[in-house]
Amino acid sequence: MLDDTFLDQLEGMVESVIYHNEENGFTVFTVRAENSDDFDEVTTCTGYLSTPVEGETLKLAGNFVQNPRYGLQLSVTRVERTRPSSLAGIEKYLASGVIKGIGARTAKMIVAKFGEDTFDIIENEPGKLAQLKGISLKKALSFAENFHAQADQRRVMLFLQDYGISSTFAMKIYRRYKEETVELIKANPYRLADDIDGIGFKTADAIAHKLGINRDAPERISAGVRYALWEAAGEGHTCIPTSHLTRHAAELLYADEQHIDNELIRMQMDRLIIREKFNDDQLVFLSSLYYAEKDVARKLSELSALNLSSLATEENSIFALEKETGITLSTGQRHAVAAALSHGVLIITGGPGTGKTTTINTIIGLLESKGLKIILAAPTGRAAKRMTEATGREAKTIHRLLEVSFISEDSRRQVFQRNDENPLETDVLIVDEASMMDIILTQSLLKAVATGTRLILVGDVDQLPSVGPGNVLKDLIDSGALATARLTEVFRQAAESAIITNAHRINKGEYPAINDKEKDFFFVRRQSPEDVMHTIMELISERLPTYKNFDPRHDIQVLSPMRKSPLGVINLNNLLQAKLNPSSKNKKEREFRTVIFREGDKVMQIRNNYDATWEMYNEKGRAIDQGEGVFNGDMGTIYDIDDELGMTVAFDDGRRIVYDFTQLDELELAYAVTVHKAQGSEYKVVIIPVYNGPPMLLTRNLLYTAVTRAKELAVLVGTPETMHRMIDNNRITHRYTALAKRLKDMYEVTL
Repeated sequence: MLDDTFLDQLEGMVESVIYHNEENGFTVFTVRAENSDDFDEVTTCTGYLSTPVEGETLKLAGNFVQNPRYGLQLSVTRVERTRPSSLAGIEKYLASGVIKGIGARTAKMIVAKFGEDTFDIIENEPGKLAQLKGISLKKALSFAENFHAQADQRRVMLFLQDYGISSTFAMKIYRRYKEETVELIKANPYRLADDIDGIGFKTADAIAHKLGINRDAPERISAGVRYALWEAAGEGHTCIPTSHLTRHAAELLYADEQHIDNELIRMQMDRLIIREKFNDDQLVFLSSLYYAEKDVARKLSELSALNLSSLATEENSIFALEKETGITLSTGQRHAVAAALSHGVLIITGGPGTGKTTTINTIIGLLESKGLKIILAAPTGRAAKRMTEATGREAKTIHRLLEVSFISEDSRRQVFQRNDENPLETDVLIVDEASMMDIILTQSLLKAVATGTRLILVGDVDQLPSVGPGNVLKDLIDSGALATARLTEVFRQAAESAIITNAHRINKGEYPAINDKEKDFFFVRRQSPEDVMHTIMELISERLPTYKNFDPRHDIQVLSPMRKSPLGVINLNNLLQAKLNPSSKNKKEREFRTVIFREGDKVMQIRNNYDATWEMYNEKGRAIDQGEGVFNGDMGTIYDIDDELGMTVAFDDGRRIVYDFTQLDELELAYAVTVHKAQGSEYKVVIIPVYNGPPMLLTRNLLYTAVTRAKELAVLVGTPETMHRMIDNNRITHRYTALAKRLKDMYEVTL
């Protein structure tokens, strides 16, 4: 039974199916209310249904919403389905095409013959259908087979609904397991967390509890341990000490630590986890992360061992290129260029204004003059776009470079067409913003790098590490096993920018100069969260557009350290949306959970979706390119919302993607984003709220990363005392990884 006390209720027969998306189940349909005083009253409904059928009876719960185009509709959140009982309903149900081969004429004939027993005849005695003209025994049996298939799907959907699974996820689950769904879940509900993207351990555990699975069952302990390890991976660790894992898993599962230890032994035997002793710690790895580290260390050692051109024979080429281009390199830059010629793997690191772009361009010019083919890449679309603009050569995202595809709708199961069997065809690979690369992406990239290829990784090691597991750039540098060029000299032109000089002060632990003389770095003192919010609104909507004609939505980006405080991105996005893109009868909108998406809103993709289909259009609106894939951090604007087709987002690089309404959890409003999400991006103006918060978030490298995202203007709003605490807080969150030691050990073996 439906138990939705606070939702609107409707019961009636499906009159018509206006639209149905077979992939995700999104349906627009009309229902004739059973208990209405006006029998002709028909309500338009929208929701997610498997195989909606005209004539069936539904009990619906949801919210009535006023659609600006289609009027009052019921947005359905829960559904109970029953077969029609009236003869008219049975006939309409069969005539709808729910059973392949039965149309309106055949349905009328069957119901006329068997009446209220029609369903029982089709299901249990289909041979009797052959008594009717035009229905052979073979056709009758086919009707029964189709009817049973429909029954299986409905049985699954009802089963999942009883366990609190939404229609959206129920469709995903059914498409994965088909008619075996109920039996497989009853046998081991925890497989849902492994197999279905978006269903985690806690949901699976709740189902298991309702099914009566014992708290100490091995499958529960195993699933809980994997969940704890994935939680750690979400915090950046590739592994954690056994003692930490055992304690955390015991708390999570309310289980005895001995049960955890016993299950760890079994999981190790099954290679679900790997345990390895490093220094004084026994570390536990998920198998995928263990082999990722091993692969990365082995491949980098292999590439760096190549014997390439010596420095001595190339110095003249460097000086000649300087003379030709009119650029004078610093000692550090010249060292980096020379190292690129003489090493198989080179890391170039440095802060803003230290000439990384000039160094890269010099390396490209020199290597191209020797006839070498060069490929450029970066982890995100924005970083690739910046690299293209800085070098004048095409740079691709790493995912696009590796020709990403997928093996199921589960975005975790990615496949790259470029790999060790189909490597990249290039002599040199240069990757910018390498601090953003996690261990899995690095593993995938290196698989596609053929032996003999020069690899150059460029990035600022003092910025925040990757969102995903690992601390790759820092580990590579700390290992001492790879050639590293550190650029430290700030060039004169860059030194004239207060953004750059203050960023370097912050990185050194010094306080920025706060005065009114600067042209591109300002601190606005405010003492309360309300004053900070009010000032940010005023800056974006009035002061900055007046100051230098900055576009509030496209030129200005708010970067917050937090998500959930009054000055976190969730609250700021709601305020900024209301200020910059208020509700209007001319703008369509769609509510998803607690977020309202509106045409014209600035949004960000928050997870990789490798199979999202995009098209690119020219100024005349004609499609000029198409492809697949949208990635975490890509930003755009909501171009159109269509109740039937979905929501179209126009991304900054020109791609347009249509999202169906089940995919809106992949998007967030992006007037304000976290500093972590802004990595690899650059904005004309950055506004940073600087106010009290958790010390683990208010750190020096977070503030440094935020300030360095600003291209023309950085504005900090809040209290100088908080800024000082952030600069004094040089606590770099420790990540458990073993990559640096693996590389160091391999390097020492080769000496």
